[in-house]
Formats: sequence, structure tokens, C-alpha cells
Amino acid sequence: MNITIPRGTQDILPGESAKWQYIEAKAHDLCRRYNYQEIRTPIFEQTELFSRSVGDTTDIVQKEMYTFEDRGGRNLTLRPEGTASTVRSFVDEKMHGWANQPVKLYYIGPMFRYERPQSGRMRQFVQFGVEAMGSADPAVDAEVIGLAMDFYKELGLKGLKLVINSLGDKESRTAHRNALVNHFKPRIGEFCSDCQERLEKNPLRILDCKQDAEHELMASAPSILDYLNAESRQYFEDVKTFLTAMDIPYEVDPGLVRGLDYYNNTAFEIMIDGEGFGAITTLMGGGRYNGLVEEIGGPETPGIGFALSIERLLMALDSQGVTLPVETGLDAYLVTMGDEAKKAGPRILHELRAAGLSVDGDYMGKKMKAQMKSASRQNAAYAVILGEEELAKGTAVVKKMADGTQEEWTLEELAANLKKHLEKEKGVSR
Repeated sequence: MNITIPRGTQDILPGESAKWQYIEAKAHDLCRRYNYQEIRTPIFEQTELFSRSVGDTTDIVQKEMYTFEDRGGRNLTLRPEGTASTVRSFVDEKMHGWANQPVKLYYIGPMFRYERPQSGRMRQFVQFGVEAMGSADPAVDAEVIGLAMDFYKELGLKGLKLVINSLGDKESRTAHRNALVNHFKPRIGEFCSDCQERLEKNPLRILDCKQDAEHELMASAPSILDYLNAESRQYFEDVKTFLTAMDIPYEVDPGLVRGLDYYNNTAFEIMIDGEGFGAITTLMGGGRYNGLVEEIGGPETPGIGFALSIERLLMALDSQGVTLPVETGLDAYLVTMGDEAKKAGPRILHELRAAGLSVDGDYMGKKMKAQMKSASRQNAAYAVILGEEELAKGTAVVKKMADGTQEEWTLEELAANLKKHLEKEKGVSR
């Protein structure tokens, strides 16, 4: 029986995984600078969490969730996104009572959606997301957007475009909802079955339909911006003012509605221009979700956040030819000659690793020439050559692979000398 990888998943192999580690390290460092703390939530949750928070009219809940019943008869779902789990934890752990508000969290982890796999869209994918809960200050909206923009820019992406919209508060959304129903209802039979069902449950989601995107009623649909009350309008103006002050260009798109039910007020997406990235140009999205904490059983608490796919980020980097400065290669490779030198090898490797150096050696019984080839293939900066004669003297010959120069050092000074030479060459402290 030939067992293969499940459809819509991927193996991230050595070499490629170094890129993931670099990106994740960038996310950790950026969140540290913005004072966001990491949260790690379960891979699976009660199904009701997602049906209540994401929305039972969304494609995610209706078509894409991996849901199962466990042996205790509990209905569970592999998390399709990170916000609901983070908010659930916020409520469970009573973070609304923490002294420092807003509570600023971030996560990096796998999500699961059953959809047709395509480039940059997997059934198991990794999201990086942030959530800020406890403040209704529009400055927090600008901060969250700024963090997202900084993340992409610091990784070297060009041609970024920030698109924003306001979905208004509850009063504004109700007025807009009624206008949408009146607009689409006379001809709703011309739309797909999903849109027909959405008409009464959540007509805003009709605007997000891909199947009926070219229908003439889409272009003439009432704009949410025309139904914002004074408070919502001022909030949106404040967000734009802060973005301008932060020197973050943006475009307002009244058609931007996002695909999840919990959004209100600020909604945003970051897109990318350029050839080679495919038809789907959206890199990430987010928005404000005042009311979501209450929906999950917590006190009235405003919140805002975003999530982005690491897979789509890697696609964008590849499309622009961006090479991440990942560290590759070894500090040193130990070459041994003779039985006694080979027996001493594990101890020397252990000591060098304990000193913080990345080193490896031969475990295949290769001759010296083949060992040197291994050192070259693994991009070792130095080859540490140990034979019977060197072992008897307590020394090793150290060869710089770049130019072939050699020195003989005592085994006692080997680690310190290697670190000193590497620091000098790389210009960094190890």
C-alpha cells in the first residue's frame, strides 16, 4: 500500500523550513516591539464556538470546517481561523480583568479548511494573527494596521496596497442591511442559492459572493458609507487621520466587506501588485469586531485584529524574487582519520555544540576526501581535521573552507578560536 500525503497539505522540507523559521522570528520580534504577547490555543474547539462567532451563513461554517464527534459524543471542529479561539480564551481566562488594557495578543499556528486546494490556499495552512481587545480607540485600529504593513515591508515586499472601509456600528449596519434587502429582493432569484439564503440572514455577504460578482445589481448596491451615522463616520475619519500621520497610504473601498460575520466599523485588506502572483492579490485581511466577546459569553469588550497566511506570504516573496537572509551552513565540520580520532569525535562535537557552535561530522565511515566533500556540501565555514598524530598532541588542524588556509590549534582553545574567527568574519556576536 502506497500511503501519500493528504490532499491540501504539504511537507515543509529542510531548507524551505529555514524560511518559515525566519518569518516566524520576524513576527515574534515585531510583536515584541509592538508589545503583543503570544497566545497558543487548542487545535480543536467546540463547534459552536465557530458557528456563533464566524457566522452560520459563512462559507467557512457551511462548507469548509473539519467537524467530528469524539468518543464522548462532543461535537468538535479543527479551528478554521484564530480569532474565535483567542476571544474564547480571553473570556475563559477573564483577561478583561487584567490590569493592562487593551490586552494585546498574537498567535502563529495551523488552521484547517476543507476547500479546493490551489496555489497559496491549502486545507492545512499557517496563520499569523494579532488581536487587541479592550479598547475602542481608533488609534488601536491604526496600530494594528501599521503592524501588518511593517511585517510585509520588513520582509522586503514591494507594491503593497492598503484598502480600508467602514462597516459601521450596529445602528449603521441595520440601516444598510435594510437598504441591501430592498435592493436585491426584487431580483434575488437571479442570484446563486447561497445569496438567496443570505438575503434575510446576512445580506452584506451577498457583496462578497464570487459567483455573482459580475451581476449588474452588485455595482449599484447601496454603499455602507452612505449609511454611517455621525459616530461611525467620525470613527472612520479618525482612523484615516492616524494612518496619514503614520505615513501609511490607503485607499477607501466601499465594497470591502470581509467574509466573516463578526466585523464592524474598520475593515481592511493588504493587497500586492505585480506579475507572477496569480489572480488572487489579497495578502491578508482584518477588522474591528466589537460585540464578538459578548457573543462568546464575555462582557462588552471592543476588539480588532488581523490574520495572514504564511503560505501566501511565501508566494509573494517568490513572485518578487525576494531572498530571505536565512542562515545556512555549518560553523565547522569535524573530519576524523583513524580509529582513535573517530572515537574522540563525539566528545569534540559535543563540546563544540555546548559552546554554541553549529557543527557536524561523519557517521558513514567515509575516507578523508569524502569527508571534506561533505563539509563543502554542507557549506561549513571551517573543517576541523583530527588524525592520530593531532590527537596524540591534543591539537587539530583547522582549515578555512573559503580560501584553504590552515592553522593548528589545541583542542582546549578550539571552540574559543572558532567563535572568535566567526565573529570577526560575520561581524556579529555569537
